[in-house]
Amino acid sequence: MKPAEKVPILLERLREAYPDARYELNWSTPFELLVATILAAQCTDERVNRVTATLFPKYPGPRAFAEADTAELEEDLKPTGFYKQKTRSVQAMSRALLEHFGGEVPRTVEELVTLPGVARKTANVVLNTAFGLPSGIIVDTHVARVSQRMGLSKHEKPDAIEEDLMRLVPKEQWTFFGPAMVLHGRYTCTAKKPRCDTCIVKDICPRIGV
Repeated sequence: MKPAEKVPILLERLREAYPDARYELNWSTPFELLVATILAAQCTDERVNRVTATLFPKYPGPRAFAEADTAELEEDLKPTGFYKQKTRSVQAMSRALLEHFGGEVPRTVEELVTLPGVARKTANVVLNTAFGLPSGIIVDTHVARVSQRMGLSKHEKPDAIEEDLMRLVPKEQWTFFGPAMVLHGRYTCTAKKPRCDTCIVKDICPRIGV
């Protein structure tokens, strides 16, 4: 079965399995989601959510992060790992947001990726999730893995995988497809010991690399 033939079946089954699919980071403003997504690099969403539960009340908005004592913020971010780099990224992003966008999170990929620490995946998370904008398809490690195993993309780089997926998946489905694929990769099509026997697409997946 060709990739283009698999996608309608995949979408239908993702809708059945994850009807309310959402990105699992907790946030109440687009800025909070932007910070949380930066912190989630090489860290679980669960741990990030534990950290941001106290972080966001302490630093309410970009100015608070921009003006925070660096050493104190590093200590606050320590549980997320790579905390020195993440502190630099979050503070630089906050300052750039204040300087260039009046502290408001922009609504295009092109503008978002001008911010320090923000790449295309992070931009898509914010635009898809906070604004409901089909700017592209979220491609994290889970989406990349599922796409490769299903034969939807042969590429390794996230941007190339995203291009393949955007050609296959209807644009009106992008904001659902990314989060649903993340959940499928996190809980079924796992990196180690994927649960192929109970997978919703086991009949159309060639299990490439498994």
